[in-house]
Amino acid sequence: MFLELIRQRRSIRKFTDQEIEADKIEYLREAALRSPSSMGNNPWEFVFVTDKQLLAALSTAKPHGAGFLAGARLGVVVCADPAKSTVWIEDASIATIFIQLAAESLGLGSCWIQIRERLHSENKPAETYVAELLGIPSNLKVESMVGIGYPAERKTPHAREKLQDEKIFLNRYGRRLPSP
Repeated sequence: MFLELIRQRRSIRKFTDQEIEADKIEYLREAALRSPSSMGNNPWEFVFVTDKQLLAALSTAKPHGAGFLAGARLGVVVCADPAKSTVWIEDASIATIFIQLAAESLGLGSCWIQIRERLHSENKPAETYVAELLGIPSNLKVESMVGIGYPAERKTPHAREKLQDEKIFLNRYGRRLPSP
C-alpha cells in the first residue's frame, strides 16, 4: 500500500478551483501533528492558509518555484523552533513529506516549496517575507511551504527502470546491491 502511494506521488503545480473539504483539511492537520521528531520534541508548527489573497502573496515568496501556490486551495507553511531541537530542519522536513503523502492518499496533489535559505528579493530572505506576511513569531524558522489542491494535471509515475539503483550499496559503499 505504501509503495503504491509513493509510486503515484508526483509534484503537482496545477490545481482545479474545487475547495478542499473540511474533513480532508482535518486529516492533513492530524498527519502533520503525527509526524515523528527527534526525541519527541515536536519543534514544528504549521500555518494552514486557505485565503486566496494570502496564497497569492505567498506565491511571491521567492522569484522561482512558488508561483503555483496562487492556484492552490491550501498552503501549509511548515515552521519550527530551533530552541526545541538541534535537528529542527530534519523534523520540519519529515513533517512536510508527511503532509504531502497524506495529501496524495486523499487524492489531492501537492508540491514542496523550499523557503529556508532562499531569497525573496536581493535584500530579503524568503523566510522573513513569509514570517512578516503571516505574523510568525521571530523564534520560529520557516522551512517550507506545501501547495495543495485537487490536481488539474496528471503525471505518470516514474518508471522503475529509471530509478537510480546505482546509488544503493550493500554493507559497504561501492558494493552494489544486486538488481531487482
